[in-house]
Amino acid sequence: MILLLGASGYVGEAFARELTRRGKKFHPASRRELDYAKFETLLNFLREQKPEFVINSAGYTGKPNVDSCELHKADTLAGNTLLPLTVAQACAAAGVPWGHVSSGCIYAGAKVSQGGKVHVEKDFTKPELRALVEKSPALVLGFKEEDEPNFTFRDGPCSFYSGTKALAEEAIAGVGQSYIWRLRIPFDEFDNARNYLSKVQRYAKVYDNVNSISHRADFVSACLDLWELRAPFGKYNVTNPGFVTTLHVVELIEKHLKPAKRFEFWSSDEEFYKVAAKTPRSNCVMDSTKLLAAGVQIRPVEAALEDSLKRWKPE
Repeated sequence: MILLLGASGYVGEAFARELTRRGKKFHPASRRELDYAKFETLLNFLREQKPEFVINSAGYTGKPNVDSCELHKADTLAGNTLLPLTVAQACAAAGVPWGHVSSGCIYAGAKVSQGGKVHVEKDFTKPELRALVEKSPALVLGFKEEDEPNFTFRDGPCSFYSGTKALAEEAIAGVGQSYIWRLRIPFDEFDNARNYLSKVQRYAKVYDNVNSISHRADFVSACLDLWELRAPFGKYNVTNPGFVTTLHVVELIEKHLKPAKRFEFWSSDEEFYKVAAKTPRSNCVMDSTKLLAAGVQIRPVEAALEDSLKRWKPE
C-alpha cells in the first residue's frame, strides 16, 4: 500500500488518478482522518499500516497565487517546511521510503554558455538574453539538481513561498530515504484555476518570460516511475524537457483554441510588479537530464503543450 498525503490537492488528485490507472493500492489520507502534521500520529500510522511508500503532495501554495503567501506566512512555513520535515522524520523512524513534491521555483533565470564559459543570468527579460533565447536556444542551459538554488532566503530577493520550499529541501536532506521531485508551473488539458494554460487565458495582461514547465500527468507518472524503477534516491527536476516563453504559449493558445480575446502583455517588469504582483516571481529553466538518465520517459515540452491544447476541456 502507498500512503498519499494531500490527495485532494491539484497535484494529489493527479497522483490518485495515476495510481488508480496503474492498479496500485493506495490510501488517500485526509487531515481529518490522519493529522499527518503531527509526528507521533504519523509515525504510529506508519508502524501500524506499514505502507511500502509515502507520497507527500501536501503544501501551501496560496490562492489565487503566491502573493497570498506573503499574508499567511505562518501557514506557508507550516505547510511547505515544517510538514515535509515531520514526514521525513516519521518515515525515517519507521524505515519507510517516501517522495516529496518540491518546486523548481527555488531558481531564477538560467545558465548561459558563451565563449566556452557558462555563467548564470537571473533576468531573462533583458533584450540581449531574449534575443539569445530566440536565435540560439541551445546556449540557454537549465539548472541541474546539484546547482545551488538562487531564489531563496539565502539568495534573495525571493517570494516567501519559494523561500519555504528551498528551506524544506535543506531540512529533509539526508533524513531517511527520499525522492525530492521538483515540479514547475503545472499544466494539462483540464481547465482549472491552478492550470498554467488557464491562467494565461484569464490574465488581464500576460507577463512574458522564459520557463520550464511540467505537464501534470507527465509529472506524477515520472515520479512514480522513479520509485518503480528503484532509481537512486535524491533530487530530480521533473519538468518536460526544454523551455518556453509565455509569448510562444500565447501563440499556441491562439492557434489551437482561437479565443475571442486579444492578448495584451505587460510592457516591462517594472509595470508588472507595480500593478499586478506583490512579491518577486521565479522564472527559470531547469535541466531534466538526470530524470531521463534514470530511465524515465517524459515528453518534450512542445509536444506536451500541443497535446494539451488539442485536447482542451473547458471548465
